[in-house]
Amino acid sequence: MKKKILITGASKGIGESIAKTLAGLEFEVFITGRDESRLKNIAEKINSKYFAIDLLQPNSCEKLVDKIGNIDILINNAGDYIWSEVEKTTEAEIERIFKLNLQIPYKLISLAVPNMKNQKWGRIINIGSISGSVGEANASLYSASKAGLIGMTKALALELAEFGITVNVINPGWVKTDLVENAGLDLQEEIDCVPQRRFIEPEEIAKMAEYLISDGAKGLTGQSMNLCAGLSLG
Repeated sequence: MKKKILITGASKGIGESIAKTLAGLEFEVFITGRDESRLKNIAEKINSKYFAIDLLQPNSCEKLVDKIGNIDILINNAGDYIWSEVEKTTEAEIERIFKLNLQIPYKLISLAVPNMKNQKWGRIINIGSISGSVGEANASLYSASKAGLIGMTKALALELAEFGITVNVINPGWVKTDLVENAGLDLQEEIDCVPQRRFIEPEEIAKMAEYLISDGAKGLTGQSMNLCAGLSLG
C-alpha cells in the first residue's frame, strides 16, 4: 500500500513544487489550499487528490484528516507573511499569523501522529523561514511564529524519536514565489544582502523534502536547516 502524503498550502509556490516532486515517487499525494481551481489543475497534472479548504475555519484540520484517513507523511507548508512595524501590527494580524503559521501545523501533527506511532514510522516536515532562525526587522510577528515552529520541531523530534518518526524544519531564505513578490518589498535590495545574490528556487526546497522523507534520512531529526543561499551566514 502506498504511503499517504499531505501537503498544505500546495496551490502555488513551494507547496506546489513539493507536490510535483513527490508525486513522481511511489506515494499517494494529497494537496490542500484555498484556491480550488488551481488545486484541481495541479492535481490533474500530477495525478494527486485535492481538498480545497480554509484551514483558518473552525474544525478544518479535523475535517481534512477525516477525508484523507491515516497520514504517513505530513508537510506543513501553509503559512502567511506580514511586513509591518511592531506598533502598526493589528490584533487580527497577530491572531491570523500565529494560527496559520504555528497553531495549525501543531494541530495537524497531533492528528497525524497516532497512526505514525502505531506503525512505528512517520515523517513530518515543517516549512519555516530564515526569519525564524535569525530574525527580520519589520517582520517580528512573522519571525516569532516561525521561531515557534523551529522550537516545536525540536521538541517533537525528541518526543517522537522512539516511534521511528522524524520531525524536521526547512528554513528557506528569499524564495521566488508570489508571496515574496507581493509583499511590497524592494526585492533588489533584499537580493543584494544574499551572499549568492539570488533567490532560492522552490524546486530546491522540494528536493530537500524528498530527501528528508527517504529512508536515507531516517537518522536526521530535530534539525533546523537554513536553505538560504548563505543569508544566515551574513
